[in-house]
Amino acid sequence: MTKSKKEIISIQSVSKIYNLGETVVKALDNVSLSIYDNDYISIMGPSGSGKSTLMNIIGCLDVPTKGKYKFKNELISDMDDNQLANIRNEKIGFVFQTFNLLPKLNAMQNVEVPLIYSSLGRKKRIERAEEALHIVGLQDRMTHKPNELSGGQRQRVAIARALVNKPSIILADEPTGNLDSKSGNEILKFFSKLHKDGNTIIMVTHEESVAKLSKRRIDIFDGKIARDE
Repeated sequence: MTKSKKEIISIQSVSKIYNLGETVVKALDNVSLSIYDNDYISIMGPSGSGKSTLMNIIGCLDVPTKGKYKFKNELISDMDDNQLANIRNEKIGFVFQTFNLLPKLNAMQNVEVPLIYSSLGRKKRIERAEEALHIVGLQDRMTHKPNELSGGQRQRVAIARALVNKPSIILADEPTGNLDSKSGNEILKFFSKLHKDGNTIIMVTHEESVAKLSKRRIDIFDGKIARDE
């Protein structure tokens, strides 16, 4: 089914090796993976399996020791720091377990942050931030600061921030990890809607119930892909 879709990411024989004193740690060991337009992927694995390392490489937050990573057919290893920063800011939307909102800024200002580095004028930035907050159903909370919002609302602000640049991919790292079950279920319904609307979603999770909602599951053990179905 995925073969007819457009490939966004190609990871070929990628390894990530860390030298810790005299110990060599292979966080990723010869991993190959293709990610397609409108995929909804959950990446699972125990602590230390390599799932966070894989997430960091996909998000251009880290680089492979060996192997090739192509984003939209462009080789990541050929890019300079500015090009990588551009991909992280405009092509990939990040959602973190800890929300990572700036406490002194209100919801609208937090969502606007990724746009400050773009060429958009102030008026257009506000329009885009408002639009993203409408998408997550927080149009009545735009002027509230993070400490005036519930955990679920804070995560929705973080999702709006991830969406504001209209990225190719949304990368979510344990997005329900800090939420109660009711708020967590609301966020997961929201990710399902985003996928239905055509977004590509990659989610790191350790929860089976979260992984079941994705359309494709990748299990990682000892730095290798143990399952991809």
